[in-house]
Amino acid sequence: MNNDKAVGIIGIGTYVPEKIMTNKDLESIVETSDEWIVERTGIRERRVADPSMATSDLASRAAQKALDDAGVTSEEIDLIIVATATPDMLFPSVACLVQANIGATRAAAFDLAAGCSGFVYGMVTGSQFIKAGLYKKILVIGAETLSKILDWSDRNTCVLFGDGAGAVVLAETVPGCGILAAHLGADGSGGDLLKLPAGGSRNPATADTIAQKLHFVHMNGNEVFKFAVKVMGEAAVKALEDAGLNPGDVDCLIPHQANIRIIQSAAKRLKLPLDKVMVNVDKYGNTSAASIPIALDEAVHSGKIKHGDIVVLVGFGAGLTWASAVIKWCKEADTIVK
Repeated sequence: MNNDKAVGIIGIGTYVPEKIMTNKDLESIVETSDEWIVERTGIRERRVADPSMATSDLASRAAQKALDDAGVTSEEIDLIIVATATPDMLFPSVACLVQANIGATRAAAFDLAAGCSGFVYGMVTGSQFIKAGLYKKILVIGAETLSKILDWSDRNTCVLFGDGAGAVVLAETVPGCGILAAHLGADGSGGDLLKLPAGGSRNPATADTIAQKLHFVHMNGNEVFKFAVKVMGEAAVKALEDAGLNPGDVDCLIPHQANIRIIQSAAKRLKLPLDKVMVNVDKYGNTSAASIPIALDEAVHSGKIKHGDIVVLVGFGAGLTWASAVIKWCKEADTIVK
C-alpha cells in the first residue's frame, strides 16, 4: 500500500431539475412567508424534481458531466460511490443504477449513507481505494430527491430542502495536489434529531405508519442548528491542522448549504471574510449530500476557485455526522498522473 499517493478531483459536474419552487410558491401551500424563510435560512428558491424522475436520474446526469469534464470514458471508471439519503429504492443501490445508465461496465458500485456529510465521506472513502493501489479512477456522487420525502404541510421542514446532484471523478495526482487532509466524525446518540422514521426494518411500511406521516423527514430544528454551529467550524479547523495549515491559508470555503446563519458562523470561526465563502443556499436550499459538490462546481466554474487554491469542504448531517476535507485545487493536465 502506498499511502504517499496524492488523490484529487480531475472532473466535476452537476445537475439540478428545471422546476424552480420559490418562497412565494410555498406561501400558497403552507402557512409561511418569503420574509420569514429568507430571514431564518437565507433560502429564496429550490429545485424540485419531476414526479417521473428519481435520484438515479439526477445522479446519472451529473456523473456524465463529470466524466466529460475529466475527459474520461465510463469504461475507465473502477468504482462508483453514491452518497444519498433518498435512494430510488432500498435495493438495488443508486450506484448500481447509475452504473447501468452510464455504461460503466467495469465499475464496482455501492451507496453510502451519511446524510448531508455523505459526499465528503464518499470522497474520502474513494480516495483510499486509489491510495491502496486497488483502483485508478473513481466516480463519487452526491444526489438527492428530498422533495419526495417531505411533508408539504410541515412548514418547519418543507421550506428547507431541494433536489439536485453533484459528481466528481477522483484519480491520482502529483504530490502536493488534491486532498491534503480530511476529518470524519459521528455522534449516533443524536440520531433522533434528524430522521426518516419508517420504511426500514424498525418500522416497516403499514397503513398506520403512513397515517402518522412517518415516511417523511422529521427534524428537531433547534437542536440540529446548535449542533451544526458547533461542529462545522471545529471540523474545518481539525482538517486544516492535519494538513499543516491554518485558516489564513484558505482561499475558499465550501460549506454544506443548509442555512445562511450556520454558514456565517463557520466563516466566523475560521475568521474568513464572506467573499472567501461559497454561498448558493439562496438558489437551491439544502440538497443534502448534493449540496457540497453543487457549490464546489459553481465556485470552480465562476472563477471563485483557481488553480493552486486551498479549498475547505465541510458539512454536517443526519447520523449525526460531520466531515471536512482540505484540497489543493489542481486540475491542470500536468497535475494528473496518467
